[in-house]
Amino acid sequence: DTLTSNSLMSYYSSMALNGLLDIQIAVSNPQELFDFWLQHGMSATSDGVLGTPDRPVQMQISEGSYRHLSSMHLSCETEADIAAISQRLTDAGLTSTGDSTTVRCTDPIFGHSIVIDVGSPHSLTPTQTRAFNGPGERTRVNTRADAVLHTESPIVRRVGHVVLGTPYLAEAVDFYANVLGYRISDQIMKGFATFMRVESDHHNLMIQPGPTSYLNHYAVEVDDIDAVGLAGSNALKDERVSSVIGVGRHNLGANVFWYLQDPSGNMFEFFSDMDQIVDEELWDRVHRRLDWEGEDGPSGFSVWGPTDPPEVFFSPPDLPAIAAAREASGLK
Repeated sequence: DTLTSNSLMSYYSSMALNGLLDIQIAVSNPQELFDFWLQHGMSATSDGVLGTPDRPVQMQISEGSYRHLSSMHLSCETEADIAAISQRLTDAGLTSTGDSTTVRCTDPIFGHSIVIDVGSPHSLTPTQTRAFNGPGERTRVNTRADAVLHTESPIVRRVGHVVLGTPYLAEAVDFYANVLGYRISDQIMKGFATFMRVESDHHNLMIQPGPTSYLNHYAVEVDDIDAVGLAGSNALKDERVSSVIGVGRHNLGANVFWYLQDPSGNMFEFFSDMDQIVDEELWDRVHRRLDWEGEDGPSGFSVWGPTDPPEVFFSPPDLPAIAAAREASGLK
């Protein structure tokens, strides 16, 4: 049920998709979540739109009967890419609309809308430079560390990835890899979970098992490990927020993480320092594997920090309600 290396390579030769531009999340009380992010690192860049200094459109919050990812906005290189994606959607029996620079469709598994435009993400300004002291190297003298002097909530740099759970793993991976054109970075246990990318990040999307199709978490990038710690600590000052697991460093992706639950019941992640893949051929030849499992290599949850996620990480308490709402809406 998993994709083979040969079947993937034909898609890796195309660099069509090049950006995760923004997402929309549906929750029962959108203003509550909107205000939360205004207090914890994002800004209102237009009516109902959350953004960052570098990327004015990153996340929108809509009203829904249950929490879910309601839209994903991507970019691709050229009009020829739009035409190719549109043709693959047609070949897969999926309906799409649009024109020479845009294609719109509905995810056949999760049900959210997908919009792909010709373009690319706004570039990010470089990470702030902090002075760190180490053995034999004293770069910060006669002053305190930045993390001590500046304890306000760090600015969120961007929405970096989403993780989706579903019982239809093979179908979901096939849609994103073979129809839309995501590139696969790694898989765990022959397809148990799949890490995919459209940018240079190790993953902008991960698909993993779940008893129903749902949003497992969304992730926002901050500058470094101090920013992860400060952002998470400041978020926990809100009594509606709880820590799920962290701080630690993942094996696959290598990013520093802290997972928390937002006021709407979504798990979200503050992350920094993710692996970057800029040489596709080198990564596929040397690093990428589709069968990480057990103790064989970096398949565990973290290299340091918590090693065993709590049950709520994979099975949030509202999954039965999400499943019922999806069934009522005619979704898989």
